[in-house]
Amino acid sequence: MTFAASEPGDHDPVPSDVLATGELTVLGRIVSASNATLVCEATLDDVTVRCVYKPIRGEQPLWDFPDGTLAGREVASYLVSEALGWSVIPRTILRDGPYGPGMVQRWVPTPESVGDRGERLDLVDICPPDRVPDGWFRILQAYDGEGEEVTLIHADDPRLQRVAVLDVLLNNADRKGGHALEGTDGSVYGVDHGICLHAENKLRTVLWGWAGQRIGGDLLVDIESFEVALRGDLADRLAEYVTSGEVEALRMRTRDLLTNPVMPQPTTNRPIPWPAF
Repeated sequence: MTFAASEPGDHDPVPSDVLATGELTVLGRIVSASNATLVCEATLDDVTVRCVYKPIRGEQPLWDFPDGTLAGREVASYLVSEALGWSVIPRTILRDGPYGPGMVQRWVPTPESVGDRGERLDLVDICPPDRVPDGWFRILQAYDGEGEEVTLIHADDPRLQRVAVLDVLLNNADRKGGHALEGTDGSVYGVDHGICLHAENKLRTVLWGWAGQRIGGDLLVDIESFEVALRGDLADRLAEYVTSGEVEALRMRTRDLLTNPVMPQPTTNRPIPWPAF
C-alpha cells in the first residue's frame, strides 16, 4: 500500500480522485476544534491519503454567517487560492463521508508532526519579550496563565505574507496562529477557512506585521489575473458555495487592493481572533 500523507498540495503526484472518491476511514477527532473535525484516511486502489473531514451536520450555527455552510466556504476559499495560482490552501473538496456530506481537505504534515521541530519557533508563535528574534514582527503584548509577560510574534517570511494577502481577499474572520502551517515540503499553508468571504469587513488575523506596507509586484500580477478570472466562470463556481453578494464583495476587495496595493490596518475593536491559536 502506498501512503501519500507526506506530500501535501496540488503539485504532488498523488491522483486527485483518491481524495474525491477514496473510502474514508476515521482515525480520530480533533477535540480542540469548535466544529466536528475528523482525521481520516482516503484509500483508493492501494493509495492512501491522510485528510481532514468536517461533516456539515457537525457545524455549529453562526448568527453572523447565516448563509450556506462552513464547508462550502472552505471550498470557495480553496478555489480563490487556486485561481490566484498560490496553492496556499491544501486541496479541498465537498463530498459525502461516513457522517454525510462535508469538507474534505488534504492533511498537511509539519515538522512538529514528524518529530523534527526541535527548539525552533513556529512561523507564528509566543515567546518572552526579550527573546523575540531579529526581524520578526511583534503583534501583541500579553500575560500568560502564570502572569508572565509574553509576546505574540510572527516571521517576516514571504511565504507567510502570501497567506496574509490571501486573508485580505478572503476577508478571513479567523486567522489563528495554528491555522498557518509550514509543511515538510517547505511550503506554507493556510487551513480552517469556514468563516471567510462575508460581504462585511470581518478581517481578524494574527498576521498584522505587514499592515501599512505595500504589496509586492509579483503578488499584484497574480491578483490582476485573479480579477480577470472573476469576470468569467470563477464567479459562477464561487456562487455555488457563497451568496452572489459575497462574490461581488470579493470582486470589490480585489479591485480595491489593485487600486491601493497596501496591506490594511486594523479597523475593528477585535482585530485578532480569540484564542489567538
